[in-house]
Amino acid sequence: MSRLMWILHALISTTLMGVAITAVLVAELSGWKPVAIAAITGFVIALPISYAIAKKIVSLPA
Repeated sequence: MSRLMWILHALISTTLMGVAITAVLVAELSGWKPVAIAAITGFVIALPISYAIAKKIVSLPA
């Protein structure tokens, strides 16, 4: 499940980071810190989400 989780994390984290960075840019927050915080937040939030999805996929009957 670990390999599946990291593959899912690569996809989910880029999506969440993109959404968060877009929200920061639309809010017109200036500087690099809000963008960096949004990217890190998307990366971290994707960890439990990808774990839960991988766990669900592995538990499905074959």
